[in-house]
Amino acid sequence: MATAMRTDLCGTLRAEHEGTTVTVCGWVDRRREHGEHLAFIDLRDYTGIVQAVVDGNHDMRVEYVARITGTVAARPADTANPDLPTGEIELRDCEVEILSIAEPPPFPMDERTGVDETIRLRHRYVDMRKARMQRNLRTRAKVNSAVRGAMEEQGFVEIETPMLIASTPEGARDFVVPSRQKPGNFYALPQSPQIFKQLCMVGGIDRYYQIARCMRDEDLRADRQFEFMQLDAEASFVTQEDVFEFISHAVREATEAVTGERPGEIPHMTWNDAMERFGSDKPDTRFGMELVNLTDLFAETEFNAFKAERIMGIRLEGGAELSRNKLDDLTDMVKRWGGKGLVWMKVEDDKSLNSPVAKFCSESELTGIVERLEAEPGDICFLVADRLRRTQHLLGLLRVELGRPPVTEGGFNFLWVVDFPLFEEINEDGKPIPLHHPFTMPHPDDVDLLNTAEGEELLEVRSQSYDLVLNGWELGSGSVRIHRSDIQSRIFEMLGIGAEEAQLKFGFLLDAFKYGAPPHAGFAFGLDRLTALLAGEENIREVIAFPKTQSGGDPLTQAPTPVADAHLEELGLRVLPPAE
Repeated sequence: MATAMRTDLCGTLRAEHEGTTVTVCGWVDRRREHGEHLAFIDLRDYTGIVQAVVDGNHDMRVEYVARITGTVAARPADTANPDLPTGEIELRDCEVEILSIAEPPPFPMDERTGVDETIRLRHRYVDMRKARMQRNLRTRAKVNSAVRGAMEEQGFVEIETPMLIASTPEGARDFVVPSRQKPGNFYALPQSPQIFKQLCMVGGIDRYYQIARCMRDEDLRADRQFEFMQLDAEASFVTQEDVFEFISHAVREATEAVTGERPGEIPHMTWNDAMERFGSDKPDTRFGMELVNLTDLFAETEFNAFKAERIMGIRLEGGAELSRNKLDDLTDMVKRWGGKGLVWMKVEDDKSLNSPVAKFCSESELTGIVERLEAEPGDICFLVADRLRRTQHLLGLLRVELGRPPVTEGGFNFLWVVDFPLFEEINEDGKPIPLHHPFTMPHPDDVDLLNTAEGEELLEVRSQSYDLVLNGWELGSGSVRIHRSDIQSRIFEMLGIGAEEAQLKFGFLLDAFKYGAPPHAGFAFGLDRLTALLAGEENIREVIAFPKTQSGGDPLTQAPTPVADAHLEELGLRVLPPAE
């Protein structure tokens, strides 16, 4: 790492370098006076900190950029710093050159002081100097490198797809770009390279991959940004099991590159099991507290609130200590999630249940709750009664709220979730709505159901789609694609998409399929999310160099900003005043 300006990096010097004359460059992290003519300077670069003993007359302030040449010497034993990798040595007989002066930083540079995120992002170039951001961004580079190597090792070819495309009916809103040459017309920024990678399969590429930038105009949260990076892959003449192998290898390589430990085989779980046991299609399997079906216990109940399609419960060990205020807060939370309410029952020393609704339940019902949930004295049981999917969803959210450990605890629990439904619901017109997109191949055992099932029965049709989950975060999704025209026509017919509409929306893909489409399947997973979890971060903004805030703004550049009237005129656009 030597250059014309430096011989070594600050954090790499050790006791074995004693007696060597070195030159290091970096930022002044701390300055400590030692008498009238001596000062200790901690100089920092991305590898760490080294202490230099310099002439106190040098005007060296925090965040000045400096070049120091000195001799590596052992620190006196009573001044060694065991918390620093360089803590046994220091630089003496130093020559100092100030390369750049600096104003005081906009916030303390130590990691212990909390700083408002907006201020951090407004001065991201300063924030990036901190050890945390240096570590995270270099972790991201390791992930990208490992993923790229894993895909190329398996015969995948990296192909770049266009950033200016036609607007397509994906799941989220497009970001659109006005065309100067064709006023009134717009390009869209890609939500994913989905159609182009399928065209690559028609083109005989066989195995495609790309570390792709994708844009979606959707509300932001801890695991979502307007623009994000994903590993995008597609392969011909493969099954979903082949895709599992390709992608599992890539995430194992990335995990090992960051942590030094290689994950074992990634287990599979059906979508139905995930919903029944965890109330989520992205279950966090690091902890228990699984959902238990109690519906049959209340088949003859006289409690009106439990006369529902599905009754399920979870048990929180030691939860009987929760205060009434906390229980009221949890009940309000469930209502905000769309539930009618939440029933709680504390388990007493004799295993009886203490609850405001216990008087409405029979003895056999109360005993059954304790037995089914394997509840012990001091525990608390939470029950929800509603429609099947809503009950699962509400208890799944409550389970995570009560039991999810910090992201850094419990290791890395990868999980393949398989056999998703082909359709998520039936609309008012009696037409099914695809859970993913209309090009997903049905499960081979359920293809015949497409011609016989009606109404709600269609929700039982499984697809060949699959998700990869890590610690309760959905890393990505994929599917086996429809390549047979008869199945594709049937799906369009069921969705109420006529030939003219299909040609309008998907014409260039359907036209390509006329010329020989191989069986193909693919997958894409978020590199931001994988990196965040491997780095121990709860928010993907911490592993992105220049992210947007949760409100979608960029404090650094102040984007989004108005466009000059002259530019709008050139594009043939007029901006309407905001709606009142």
